[in-house]
Amino acid sequence: MSLKIYFLRHGETTYSKTGGFCGDLDPELTAEGSQMAAQFAATYAKLPWDAVYVSPMKRTIATAKPLCDAVGIEMQVRDGLREIKYGEWEGKTLESVKKEYTEDYINWLTEPAWNAPNGGETSVQIASRASLVIAEIEEKYKNGNVLVVSHKATIRIILCSLLGIDLGRYRDRISALAASVSIVKFDVRGPLLEVLGDRSYMDENLRNLPGT
Repeated sequence: MSLKIYFLRHGETTYSKTGGFCGDLDPELTAEGSQMAAQFAATYAKLPWDAVYVSPMKRTIATAKPLCDAVGIEMQVRDGLREIKYGEWEGKTLESVKKEYTEDYINWLTEPAWNAPNGGETSVQIASRASLVIAEIEEKYKNGNVLVVSHKATIRIILCSLLGIDLGRYRDRISALAASVSIVKFDVRGPLLEVLGDRSYMDENLRNLPGT
């Protein structure tokens, strides 16, 4: 037996529908986002869970709650799982950021590993804080199933870090739609990506919703 970490992105929010910059902002799930969380719990409650680690944002806590309630496990909140800080870009549309911060946006788009949104975080900084949480999980749970509920950029950066992919390419190499599940198995040969961005547990209406 080996450790498996299930990386679950939070359910739909108004920002994941529109593609606006949302990191430190703390929106609630939409009604459809809550349905995604409920359907995840209905499918995955049958697994034996050892722990649930969650970002402290409302959208991630609300996504984890149905499963935690169903299996009777207490979520463990970790700041290291928060979304990227977008700084001055928070709440803005892509179009407005391109217009107001043209050069900085191009630099961030070209090499986000070392270039941050104005007043925000680089992917190297995100990988650094998130890696402490993954190390904690690996230390505590040598076997079993652990759920990590986090965010689009953070999950993609964690997966790149685990799989040896350039952190500056996280947007180009990894997909993480709303409420998608990616599974990484840890054994003697290191982390193995078993599932990427799965949403087959959702009904067709939820899967076909537009969003980022």
